[in-house]
Amino acid sequence: MSTIKLEIVTPQGVIYDGDVKIATLCGKEGEFGVLPQHASLVSLLDAGVISATTANNKELVVAINGGYAKVDENKITCVVDGAVVVKDEEGVLSQNIEEAKKLLKSAQTSDAAIATAVSKVESIKR
Repeated sequence: MSTIKLEIVTPQGVIYDGDVKIATLCGKEGEFGVLPQHASLVSLLDAGVISATTANNKELVVAINGGYAKVDENKITCVVDGAVVVKDEEGVLSQNIEEAKKLLKSAQTSDAAIATAVSKVESIKR
């Protein structure tokens, strides 16, 4: 299966830079999936969770508090205000779950979006 490059960047630096098979982004109008060769677009991102399946079939989960995404046929660039890696290619990073929940709750967005994102983060530790 082909892959697409995913890059997640905060003001503090790059959070993730690697190849993924599929990514699910938390758009302002709802979640949307991105596969390789996706049509180009730019979207606002809401507070939520970016999830992806890496080239090694591992799950990546990153909590963000908003930003935007630029999608091209071969690359997804997410520029976000803040991000916490909840689960990386090595497995669950449980020490970051509480930090991710704090980040999500501090976002200035709808209560429903925050509740949905916090629920996703909490389900990872189960």
